[in-house]
Amino acid sequence: MKLCSLYLILELKIVMEHSKHKTTLQASVDKLYQLTSQIDHKNLNSTLIDLRDRIHDPFMFVIVGEVKAGKSSFINALLNTKQDICKVAPSPMTDTIQQIVYGEEHSEEWINEYIKRITFPEEKLREIAIVDTPGTNTIVDHHQEITERFIPASDLVIFVFEAKNPYRQSAWAFFDFIKEEWRKKVIFILQQKDLMEPDDLVANLAGVREYAEKKGMVDIEVFDVSAKMELEGKHTESGYIPVRAYIEENITGGRAPILKLMNINETSYNINEKIYDGLLIRRMQYEADVKFRNEIEQTLTNQQEKTERQINILVENLVATYNKITDKKQQELREGISFFTMIKRSFSSMFGFEKSPKEYLENLITDLELQLNTSLKDKLNDGVVDIAESIQYMGKLVDVKIKDSQTILKDNHEIFSNIAEKRANVLIDLQKAFSNFLKRAENFYHEELLKENSSLAPSLMAGGSIAVVGALTTVLQGAVFDITGGVLTAIGLTFAGVTVGIKRKKILQNFDEEIDKGRIKLEQDAPEKLKSYTLRIRERIEDNFFEFDTHLNEEREAIETLERSYEEIKMELKNGRSDLDGLLSQLHQNVS
Repeated sequence: MKLCSLYLILELKIVMEHSKHKTTLQASVDKLYQLTSQIDHKNLNSTLIDLRDRIHDPFMFVIVGEVKAGKSSFINALLNTKQDICKVAPSPMTDTIQQIVYGEEHSEEWINEYIKRITFPEEKLREIAIVDTPGTNTIVDHHQEITERFIPASDLVIFVFEAKNPYRQSAWAFFDFIKEEWRKKVIFILQQKDLMEPDDLVANLAGVREYAEKKGMVDIEVFDVSAKMELEGKHTESGYIPVRAYIEENITGGRAPILKLMNINETSYNINEKIYDGLLIRRMQYEADVKFRNEIEQTLTNQQEKTERQINILVENLVATYNKITDKKQQELREGISFFTMIKRSFSSMFGFEKSPKEYLENLITDLELQLNTSLKDKLNDGVVDIAESIQYMGKLVDVKIKDSQTILKDNHEIFSNIAEKRANVLIDLQKAFSNFLKRAENFYHEELLKENSSLAPSLMAGGSIAVVGALTTVLQGAVFDITGGVLTAIGLTFAGVTVGIKRKKILQNFDEEIDKGRIKLEQDAPEKLKSYTLRIRERIEDNFFEFDTHLNEEREAIETLERSYEEIKMELKNGRSDLDGLLSQLHQNVS
């Protein structure tokens, strides 16, 4: 009596533990469902809905195999009732999926146009439910697709072959789907053994085992049965005794509810790992894209630095030319406005022999302006072409890198095909936009340049390198000739109203000061404007990457969120599996 009470207490404890684990597992499945919703994967979403709905269902056998392999007959014989629960269809055209569950009375209900639920007052069905499928090679539309939907929620897949020919390709292809896609526990049944010679049957049993071993299966269970013999009462010869023994030893006897949860846990774990496998590829793509983007940035930086070095060389040449011309004019001015020279020039001009001091100074300024304009323009033309080519090359390098960007996540990816497609569209848009960017001349100059230099418009609008040369020339002319013009104007004001001998020192001092100011301004303003122009071109190039950069930021956030969810769900399912193993061990101890 005490032993019986202790047993009942232990049973009650197991039931309570089972209920707790069921609630915990449902929470994990719900989290996984949220994860698949987040990645917008409708098939996995549907699978998880089925798993969640079936947590409270009995342990489920799914019977699969080719049409006319004897699946329905196998079920009828296994349940060993006096009436056919599963009607044996005369034609595969009438096949349907049949769910057989426990009920107080026999009833049939159509769940949808493909699925029928049968209830039956058979004690075996209190612990197990059976799904009879129409066949892996059925000609009825959608049936294999629907059969595949039951596989993730199955707890045991019973693969039924015709004993005389268990080697059909379509059946083993479906086995690959079960094993590789969902890693389900499978047992093999060779049905209609009564139609086989004993030696041939033994050969086929060995053949099935060998096939399964080659496909990586371990702990292979193969049974040969005859539903006909079982229903005729030939129980010893029919082969059903070993099948029922396997079920009783491994599934029923209180194990089924725990095994059910373990199978749902395992399927959920597999789905989570499947998502993570895809997530690894998605992260690889993200990291490749970040590397690609960094290479673009580095390319732009390298070309900008190269361009700035060329600008510095050009400015050095401009300053050297400026110094050479102004130094010569400084020396000429010193000699030309000496006291005696100015007196001589003043008297000679009265008689028309020489120009007056004022005319001399005006001519000096005019000649200085001509030499500066001519010589500086020559230097500009020589240097601008190199800088323009460097800026154009910046764009061409970026264009090549865009076209050579690495695609890792393919648009047919099982989990993240939508992300692959989105990325592909962003990249296509980037390629088109950047190609058009390089062709449009207005991208290489400021709008203000045309307003201020309308004569340059035709060359700027020509596009390509001409546009860059024109824009650079405009920028430099604006910088250089504004400077020299300012210098000449200031010197001209200094020369105005000059008389003999008076202000000579002042003239020379002011001349030197204005020349120095022009030099300093040339050294500062010219490179500043050119570098500002180069920076503006770089910024315009980078503007093309706005959508791509937005995609990268979204990917980083999404991947990090998904990885956190994956790790959390993985830990919950691992702990759940460990707890269920412990509960199953406890049940074994109680039974023994």
